[in-house]
Amino acid sequence: MPTLATIVPRHARYRPDAIGVVFEETRLTWRAFDERVNRLANALHALGLVKGDAVAIVLPNCMELMELYWAAARTGIVVVPLSPLLRGPGLLSLVRDSGAKALVATPDVRPVIDDVRGELPQIAAHRWILTGDESAAGYASYAALCAAASGTSPGDAGLTDGDTFNIIYSSGTTGLPKGIVHTHAIRAAYATVFASAFRMHPESVVMHAGSLVFNGALVLHFPAFFLGATYLLKARFEPADFLATIRRERVTHVMMVPSQIAAMLDDPACTPEALASIEALCSVGAPLPVEHKARLRALAPGALYELYGLTEGFVTILDREDYDRKLGSVGTPTHFNEMRIVSDDGVDLAPGEVGEIVGRGPLLMPGYHGRPDLTAEAIRDGWLYSGDLGYADADGFLYLVDRKKDLIISGGVNVYPKDIEEVLAAHPAVREAAVFGVPHDKWGEVPVGAVILRAAAATTADELRAWTNTRVAARYQRLAEVIVCDDFARSAAGKTLKRVMREPYWAGKGTRI
Repeated sequence: MPTLATIVPRHARYRPDAIGVVFEETRLTWRAFDERVNRLANALHALGLVKGDAVAIVLPNCMELMELYWAAARTGIVVVPLSPLLRGPGLLSLVRDSGAKALVATPDVRPVIDDVRGELPQIAAHRWILTGDESAAGYASYAALCAAASGTSPGDAGLTDGDTFNIIYSSGTTGLPKGIVHTHAIRAAYATVFASAFRMHPESVVMHAGSLVFNGALVLHFPAFFLGATYLLKARFEPADFLATIRRERVTHVMMVPSQIAAMLDDPACTPEALASIEALCSVGAPLPVEHKARLRALAPGALYELYGLTEGFVTILDREDYDRKLGSVGTPTHFNEMRIVSDDGVDLAPGEVGEIVGRGPLLMPGYHGRPDLTAEAIRDGWLYSGDLGYADADGFLYLVDRKKDLIISGGVNVYPKDIEEVLAAHPAVREAAVFGVPHDKWGEVPVGAVILRAAAATTADELRAWTNTRVAARYQRLAEVIVCDDFARSAAGKTLKRVMREPYWAGKGTRI
């Protein structure tokens, strides 16, 4: 019965002096990291927390966040990673929903915590914890708790592979967040399945610069720790620093969302020499435009993988060896996973026919926390219904069409935003593109494009609209408007929140096209 409890202690015993974990200037051997995890585990026990109790974490990328993940793995305590961007009602609702019995945060979000603390009696007074050196009345000090605790093993927690490891809340790209439950067995499957898929090994150097509370970050995190590779976590993503770190540390594996890839490609330091050590550059979180794929393959030949998946538990990967023959695809299901394409009434569709993507396998969640009703909607007869539209070719490779909820129906015709985004993103002045539907008195809906321009780009919204509308395949794909943005509305994971971008139109606050 695989659990995560033995992973760090194993490396501490058999490879104690190898560098295991790096955060900014702090470099820890596996022995040193294991001792820190032990201290935290014992400190959590001293607070009265036991297996099955949930701890809410409101932290940016930091060493403490990694320690909390692996102390949970040791003790059976359930981690609930939350975005540090959450405020007021949003934070309150998720902490309350999770049933957390403790909360760990940085001092700078203390005013936010103070606003909701009185409404969370489930958390005892001594279990509000702040990181950093700062002390504050009514809060325990993370550093002091760990300093007072033993660095020896907390002992066997009696874990089984079915015990819950975490509750991760969905990014809310299409609605309110839902608490997705992952067990130790699921996270162990992450370790083995993705280590194999991305050709990782103990000598790999893995770097992550996106938010570690985003599930996509854990696609490389768990296999890196499982193998005992060196894992580098950055506080934030800055393209120039990211590229410099790859060169300095000889990084082999990175996981990025398309917005990060676009920013990196736009940096003058993004050269073949800068990416020479990369063995796997994994794109996750949203479809990667073909234009960006082509540029990446020129800069880092044989390194690009594209991952499509849901935190709920289904994944396909386009392997680096399949790009030449399957450029527009997002690959095939990972090991032990199965996929079907079904019609609205659940009938399997033939190759090339568009339908809903459904899948099953060892990554599948047991359900949404406290929501058996939503679980029953998502998982039917053991299959996860993704809400995404796609088709499989004759070889079984998946091609994404779009999310059901992003589908634009214009004059009774289905319009897929992704098709228009590919055209808009191919303009040399465009760094990122997003397309969504807005109300129209005659057609019901029409597509609107939003763009972020490259540095020093010289073009206008009208020029981009005209350029795109002469290149789309059909009249109903023509853009009614193009909006030039400094940035898009995004989740903590870096995903574009189209529902937020189109809200002014649907609420009547913006121009009705």
